[in-house]
Amino acid sequence: MRLFLIIAVIIAILAIIFALQNTVPIAVTLGIWRLEISLALVLVLTLGVGVVVGLLVSVPSLMRQNWKLSHQKRHNKDLEKELNEQTQQLANQQKRIEYLENSLKFNLDYSESSESSESSDRDLNA
Repeated sequence: MRLFLIIAVIIAILAIIFALQNTVPIAVTLGIWRLEISLALVLVLTLGVGVVVGLLVSVPSLMRQNWKLSHQKRHNKDLEKELNEQTQQLANQQKRIEYLENSLKFNLDYSESSESSESSDRDLNA
């Protein structure tokens, strides 16, 4: 951006120097009007009109880029929110799995110990 600005200033300075060296009056006809003005003024006005037209032409493109950028930022926020929700659900499911595994181990340990106590009771009764 800074390089673009430097190049634009250099071009503007060269245009002004060229215009100041060409002060010959010329006739400019626009429709029904006919004006006698200096070549320098015509060149500076032409440069100014060119800058304005260039800006007007680039505005829709800049607006489109800004719209796309804001849309992408909004989409990224939505995706981040969804990712956080999915991560939270995954953490909850992992806790549930751990709880169920611990419950299953406890039930297995309990059933094994009750089976061994029943078998020892049978051995004692026999």
